[in-house]
Amino acid sequence: METASEMVAFPLLTTPIESNYRACTIPFRFPSDNPRKPTPTELAWIDLFLNSIPSFKKRAETDAVDDAPARAEKFAQRYSEILEDLKKDPESHGGPPDCILLCRLREQVLRELGFKDIFKKVKDEENAKAISLFENVVDLSDAFEDEGKRLENLVRGIFAGNIFDLGSAQLAEVFSKDGMSFLASCQNLVPRPWVIDDLDAFKLKWSKKSWKKAVIFVDNSGADIILGILPFARELLRRGTQVVLAANDLPSINDITYPELIEIISKLKDNEGKLKGVDISNLFIANSGNDLPVIDLSRVSQEIAYLASDADLVITEGMGRGIETNLYAQFKCDSLKIGMVKHPEVAQFLGGRLYDCVFKYNEVL
Repeated sequence: METASEMVAFPLLTTPIESNYRACTIPFRFPSDNPRKPTPTELAWIDLFLNSIPSFKKRAETDAVDDAPARAEKFAQRYSEILEDLKKDPESHGGPPDCILLCRLREQVLRELGFKDIFKKVKDEENAKAISLFENVVDLSDAFEDEGKRLENLVRGIFAGNIFDLGSAQLAEVFSKDGMSFLASCQNLVPRPWVIDDLDAFKLKWSKKSWKKAVIFVDNSGADIILGILPFARELLRRGTQVVLAANDLPSINDITYPELIEIISKLKDNEGKLKGVDISNLFIANSGNDLPVIDLSRVSQEIAYLASDADLVITEGMGRGIETNLYAQFKCDSLKIGMVKHPEVAQFLGGRLYDCVFKYNEVL
């Protein structure tokens, strides 16, 4: 775990203090709200986290720690109690709550009980599955001669991969029943226009411009990183862009970690050390310093701050990093927020559909 003194503000935020950077997108409360009384939004989100406890408990029961089932029971009990406390008094447990605090409290309880990575088994299985499909997915993408169509196909791949998210109670349920088919997911995305849809503007920019360096804050293991983000990153590399992939320091849900990502890249390299024929000497893997499925960009590792300082494109990918946090974050350079809406509460806030897509592109002139 990084110490507080090692964390710095992400350098490409437009002066975080002056611009009142708030990591969380959805306001849980307003200054006029009674500090001792939970708001309807707080109650809805506390319930959302309460509903996810059974799927977390189930994962924890099979973890490789002593007395896993007993510890898993303790986790469910303790985290439920914390959430019920927050319903009675929003200022308990370091509140009032927002999506960052609710995630942090869950991770704290798991770690205090000796759990380090309760999703390890499913992550390893999904990574292996996705690695076996990588070449096929890249070949399908390379078959598009038209640049705009190839880009749209790659973007659809990011959305399809992003469905593999075990932090969503409904998706965890679907997943435990029959897994996910990546190519079927690509076909079955909600039709455009999406709830936020700047794809045409981005396509136009893509046809006219190559960015010199892109930083991508990545999300989940499995299809998300391997079949969604890596084919897109490979296309950027092919166009001459340096690419920095920023992954979590510590495990959280099924998010990819920095050591896991290094291992995945080494497995995907061909005999010449390339990514399906594309040179990857300009691909950098960085530790973001983060340990949650959401991210507060006012606190990142010095490593990612240093690597990002001269980037001209920032991408926050996934519901946690690109929608629930940072949707309205402003950067000194071009930015892209891309992710799928997997919680009804987020769909309602955005005025969209469940499993709608967000593709928010901001150009800085």
